[in-house]
Parts: sequence; C-alpha cells; structure tokens
Amino acid sequence: MNDKCMTCGNLITENFCGNCGQRKNKRINKTYILDELQDLYAHTNKGFYYTLKKTAINPGKTAREFIEGSRVNHYKPLMFALALSGIASFLSYQVIGLNDIFKETYRSMGFNNKFSNDIITFLASNNALLMLALLPFFAILTKIVFRKWGENYYEHVVMNSFILSFYTISSILIIYPLMYFFKNDLEIIFKITSLSFLLLPFILFFFYKNYYSTKSVKLIIWKIFLIFLLMILSYIVLIIIFSLIVGLMIVINPEFGNYFRKS
Repeated sequence: MNDKCMTCGNLITENFCGNCGQRKNKRINKTYILDELQDLYAHTNKGFYYTLKKTAINPGKTAREFIEGSRVNHYKPLMFALALSGIASFLSYQVIGLNDIFKETYRSMGFNNKFSNDIITFLASNNALLMLALLPFFAILTKIVFRKWGENYYEHVVMNSFILSFYTISSILIIYPLMYFFKNDLEIIFKITSLSFLLLPFILFFFYKNYYSTKSVKLIIWKIFLIFLLMILSYIVLIIIFSLIVGLMIVINPEFGNYFRKS
C-alpha cells in the first residue's frame, strides 16, 4: 500500500520516503515508543562505545578518519566531549569532592575571601565543562598555528573535541582514581592536579603526531610550543581585562570591593 509522506508529499512505497528520508507514517502507540527507545539505545550504545575505544587508543588517527569522512559508526564529537565532560564533572564533584578539597587547600595557603572560594568551587566542580565551553576558543588558537596545513576552523573544532575527549578519558582512568585514593592528603592532591596539567603537552604531541603523521617530530613540537605561547598571551590579556572591569566596578560601587577582601 502506498502512503503520502507527511513531510514532503512524496509517495512512499517502502518504509522510508525516498525523497526526504521520513519514516512511513504509523500511529504513535506503545509499540512505537518501545521501538523508538530501542533504536535510541542501540544507536547511542554502538556509537558511544565505538568512539570511546577508538579515541582512547589513538585520538589523532580517529579525528583524521572522522574529518575525512568515516563517520557512520561514530558518536558526534561535540556530543561525545559533552558526555565525557558530564561524567568527569560528576566524578569530581560528587565522588571525589574536589570543590571541598580545593577550598581547604587554598584556605591553608591564605586565600580566605569569598571571591577565591567561589572561583575555586566553580573551577573544581566544572573544570571539564569549562574546558568544553572554551573549545571554540582553543580551535581559534590551533587554527592560527596550523593555518597552512589544510583544515578549516570547524574542522579544528572537531579536532579539539577529540583532544578534550582524550584528555578527559585520561583523567577519568588515571587522575581521578589517584585523587580519590589520596583525597585526604591535600599536598598530594595538589601535586596530582599539577600532574594533570603537565600531561597536556604530551597529549597534544600524541594527538598531532598521529593526525599529521607525515610531519616531523621537530615541527610538531614547535607547533605545540606556539599553541602554549598563544594560550599564555591570551591568559595575560584576559587577566588584564578582568582586572580593569573589577577596578571599574569598585570605583562605581566601593562595597563591591568587600567581595575580594579576606574574610
């Protein structure tokens, strides 16, 4: 029996419209809902774990294959990075309790004001999600550094999604278990946190050397150095802008300065 597509009006002779891909119309009932849930689970389960395995083994090669068109089995890179960031935030906040740990660490170092406590709590609880939010900015930096190597800005967004995903996977498998085991030792926790940042240059090298497999080691290292240089310069500019804004707000409303004073 032929049916008319409710989306484009084309005649459907199979299960899907040959023009727009719309599924053949059928009444929404219990069977429909169960089928949808089954399809969603099967697609999500297959794509997520496939991308997880490929990214954990070789993120650079996986990103290259995805950008070149091998995408059917993959979870969407941005959604994949978001899912991993959500898992990492849950582990850091609910399981390890990094917000309380960092509060205590910086309080012992003399940072006793509401501003520092609020910032520390936010960064500790949402570090992975914050990095995800900054992903478009990191893509600008890598696009500038690799501007002559062929990828456009949006491809750099995808590349940085895989980098962030690999960094998050590494943190979940290595850094977070160590933090959980030593969560009562503030000194060791601080060292582990520093170690997680020191891993980033090695992660970037591993990614880019596999993505740009024909480029020399020396050239890849030079590019990574330029990325960190731009990151440092961007951080300095951000601090200057933030300081100017805070100074202006204190001039307008002197009571706002109490937020930054020691309690």
